[in-house]
Formats: sequence, structure tokens, C-alpha cells
Amino acid sequence: MSNFRRVTDDFSTAPQISVADVAEAARLGFKAIINNRPDGEEPGQPSAAEIGAAAEAAGLAYAHIPVRGGPGPAEVEAVRQALAAAGGPVLAFCRSGTRSIVTWSIGQASAGTISRGDLVKLGRDAGYDLSGVLGA
Repeated sequence: MSNFRRVTDDFSTAPQISVADVAEAARLGFKAIINNRPDGEEPGQPSAAEIGAAAEAAGLAYAHIPVRGGPGPAEVEAVRQALAAAGGPVLAFCRSGTRSIVTWSIGQASAGTISRGDLVKLGRDAGYDLSGVLGA
């Protein structure tokens, strides 16, 4: 059962997804998956290679951009590039979805694409508190 959380028309987050969730994401119209979870973070989690193979089989672009702790400039930029290359809606995931939305929101705020206040509201609507990260 997928737990995809829509943030904008082009960006959604999720806690850890399964291989079966990848096919569901493709069915729902996602064009790419961004995996922000490091391999081996928790016993039994699907590996980046497993999710990547499922994405390829489903015709989705895939990027493994692991974030350990808070995202740094390299992770923020890699996510921004993956989003730009996706050509449509993107599903990003990690253990809870928090690192994914934080990394995305920092990129949006730095580029001035979405205001910090709007990002905090979008996060709240999707079930995440971004006020501490974005200071809004």
C-alpha cells in the first residue's frame, strides 16, 4: 500500500517504498523516482539497486541521492537536477519522507522558486513541519 504525499503537482514524497510501489507510481503518472535513503540504513529495506531496477522496468527515471542527516549543497543540487530532467511528476522517498521534502524545499527556497512561507504551508499540508528548516 503506497503512502504517496502530494506536495505540488510535480513533486510528491513518501516514506520507504517497496518494489511494488514503483509500478503504482508509474501507473499514477510519475515520471521519476528519487531515492534519498542510504542503503543499509535499516535491516530489510529494499536496496537502491532493487528500486532502480523496478523503476527501469516501469519506464521511470531513477536517481539515488542518499542524504545522511541534513542535506548538503551537493544533495540539494543533485535533487534539483533530477527534478529538472524528469519531464513530469517526481516521487522522492527516504525512511519517512522528511529528508526528501527538506532537500527539495531547500532547493526551491534557494532558487526563489517558491517562497519560504509557501513551502512551510505545502509541507504542513503534506504532513511535514518545515518551519524549523526554512525559518518561516
